[in-house]
Amino acid sequence: MKKRPTVFAVLILALVLLSGCGKQADETLPVTEISSETEAVKETTEEENETAEEETEEVLPEGMCRSYLTGKVVSEAIGRRRPIAVMLSNVRAAVPQSGIGKADVIYEAPTEGNTVRLMGIFEDWDSLEKIGSMRSARTYYVLLQHEFDPIFVHYGQCNYALDYMDTDNCDNLNGVLGIGETVFYRTDDRPKPHNAYASAAGITAGAEKMGYSWQYAEDYTGHYQFVKDGEAPELTGASAANFVKPGYSSNTPLFTYNSESGVYYRSQYGEPQIDDTTGEQLSCRNILFQYCEYEHYYDTEYLYIYVMGEGAGKYITDGKAIDVTWKKDGDWGITRYYDTNGNEIKLNQGKTWVCIIQTEKAENVEIYE
Repeated sequence: MKKRPTVFAVLILALVLLSGCGKQADETLPVTEISSETEAVKETTEEENETAEEETEEVLPEGMCRSYLTGKVVSEAIGRRRPIAVMLSNVRAAVPQSGIGKADVIYEAPTEGNTVRLMGIFEDWDSLEKIGSMRSARTYYVLLQHEFDPIFVHYGQCNYALDYMDTDNCDNLNGVLGIGETVFYRTDDRPKPHNAYASAAGITAGAEKMGYSWQYAEDYTGHYQFVKDGEAPELTGASAANFVKPGYSSNTPLFTYNSESGVYYRSQYGEPQIDDTTGEQLSCRNILFQYCEYEHYYDTEYLYIYVMGEGAGKYITDGKAIDVTWKKDGDWGITRYYDTNGNEIKLNQGKTWVCIIQTEKAENVEIYE
């Protein structure tokens, strides 16, 4: 008789324990449900963010687009037509140049004899009757022009550039070939070789004769990244840069920042660099310094500048300068510029001037307040 209450008590205790376990199991269920709800909220938030991004996609007036060269709004007739890349002489006897003020991007790089040569990338050039004076191309300029998918306009080239030009990566109008008679003309106000010029009409006719398309390649999406309207580039760790000297000894160029206009005005040879057609001083919103290794072709003075690979540089705008790293994947890749955090930089909207500087001469660069 004494055992029955004990057994009964055990059974009651077991039922209580089972009931307790069941309660604990019930209590754990909402945790799983909360996790599912959280995941659902996360998915909903991601969808909303994607929708918001789609909703904030810029809508421009019909027939307008963002320029690949400046980031500004331009007509599609201009901004979605391939630009021209023009080789320009920059020795003392060849300045001032004509039409250069219309260039949206300008490259400046050393050539033999301690001189520098320019390449202008033009988007809106239809009104120009005189562009030049024209000079010959170099290997590294052939590689750089390709980054903009242009029609390349030049008066000759060094022999070492021929293999690079004889490819599908270089639609060119060459002044020393038969097409030159269509595209170029000479003036009598300067001695050869500083008096060769091209006109918009000549370039258009030459491209038509060569069968070149004015449509960008289907996979071309532009060269630079630009900030949106009303925004400014990220310039963390910037130093003052009101006066900028690339350090070329032949033409001693200087960029001077104007805080009111927000641009850098260009001087060389001790005086303002102007467009001979308009008399206006050249200016730009962005300056890029790209430090590159180089060597000479065999025992000649001709340079082979390594514009592919990667190296150090500077991005200069708004009176400030930051360190950057440039990277170009192979001969025909597009050069990208990254800040010290590894992010691709965004440029101010406007014109850009790129200085290719031999690494060993980077010590000649001056940037100060």
